[in-house]
Amino acid sequence: MPGGRLTSEDRQHIATWLAEGLGYAEIGRRLERPASTVMREVTRNGGPDGYGADRAQDATRDRARRRKQAQPPAPPVPDIGHGRDPQAVQDFTESYTALLVQQGLPQMAARVLVCLYITDSGALTAADLVQQLRVSPASVSHAVTFLEQQGILRRERTPGERRERYVIDDDIWLRSTLAAVQMNDALVAASQRGAEILGAATPAGARFGSSAEFLLLMSEALQRAMEEYRQRLAARNAAQ
Repeated sequence: MPGGRLTSEDRQHIATWLAEGLGYAEIGRRLERPASTVMREVTRNGGPDGYGADRAQDATRDRARRRKQAQPPAPPVPDIGHGRDPQAVQDFTESYTALLVQQGLPQMAARVLVCLYITDSGALTAADLVQQLRVSPASVSHAVTFLEQQGILRRERTPGERRERYVIDDDIWLRSTLAAVQMNDALVAASQRGAEILGAATPAGARFGSSAEFLLLMSEALQRAMEEYRQRLAARNAAQ
């Protein structure tokens, strides 16, 4: 696939095809570009509903001008040893961040999560995140609080040290799913209560009843998946 930056003409095509309802993969195929390139372009310039070719072109020009003016070179991507290609790691970091944003994660929370995710230790301090992401301590704090509420990371402090570390591990999505199940169970109870109050035989009550039924099935399926994962993990650990 051709390299180089997207041109103004490319961006006009992207805007047109988005308006026609095409997905990133199809747009990438037509442009002969990776779908991840198209996704990053759209995500950083207003999203699928707000993307404008001229505005995206201007924003890209502004970003290039700011990069030229500045700042010392960005610090290297953490943990680029093990024979890893730094540029490939950076490209993956950007595309995975864009994917999480597309899934609904706030931009800064996604950046913090991916920064932790690609670090072999899975642990960084606030100062580490500020340096690597080049953002304010307040931005890191808000993002960490959000991720902690979702069950995605935890805080820990080494005995004798004042600084906290923010940690993720192999169970990141297990904990996140557990938090989702707990929220889902609350919605099930609320929906059942709504059906009862509104009357199960009424249209509004039936709507709540159907919602409760679906949400309950979802919780049960997620709980089965979590239990199967725990069993597999236990078997894998026992075999080591």
